[in-house]
Amino acid sequence: MILTLIIQIIAGIIGGNAVGAGMKNTSMGTAGNTIAGAIGGVGGGWILSTLTGMANSGVDIGQIVGQIVGGGVGGAILTAIVGAIVKSMNKQSA
Repeated sequence: MILTLIIQIIAGIIGGNAVGAGMKNTSMGTAGNTIAGAIGGVGGGWILSTLTGMANSGVDIGQIVGQIVGGGVGGAILTAIVGAIVKSMNKQSA
């Protein structure tokens, strides 16, 4: 359980920072991208493991790859969404 959580967080951080580097208009800086990516990584990994039925299986290569993919994609998506919202709010207040 703790291993999958660590994998999801790390993959989410990587995904979040990759989106921040690739989409400069939605980047929230390294710290913001890292936090949003980590949260999105946990959420994305949890959703993917629940949908695939791997939530209660043992640790194997398939589960690890699934957690990496789910965490990375979840981190990237949440970072892009939060970054877009933050940038939109900053434009309105300026």
